[in-house]
Amino acid sequence: QVQLVESGGGLVQPGGSLRLSCAASGSIFSIITMGWYRQAPGKQRELVASISNGGSTNYADSVKGRFTISRDNAKNTVYLQMNSLKPEDTAVYYCNAKIITDRWSGAMINYWGQGTQVTVSS
Repeated sequence: QVQLVESGGGLVQPGGSLRLSCAASGSIFSIITMGWYRQAPGKQRELVASISNGGSTNYADSVKGRFTISRDNAKNTVYLQMNSLKPEDTAVYYCNAKIITDRWSGAMINYWGQGTQVTVSS
């Protein structure tokens, strides 16, 4: 079993900053990609940012220049530094990881965290 545990959400004023963390634990052979998605009320879940095990990153256009994703492979942890937050960033943020648990099969499984609320409001 694999668990993703998120932390760092909360309420922040427009222009403020927050840092999200997500730690993966359990039966892990290799983590291929880690990332963050978000879902606002009435909207579909969307990719915010992702990072490969080699460090390649991908960002949604709406967060480029404001958010930074990073990863500590030794700790199986991914971070999302969010700066210059806007009210439209308000959403539940979900950690995602694509993980190989069985070295022999090599099958990659998609795991999700429980979600953490980020609210940007004055």
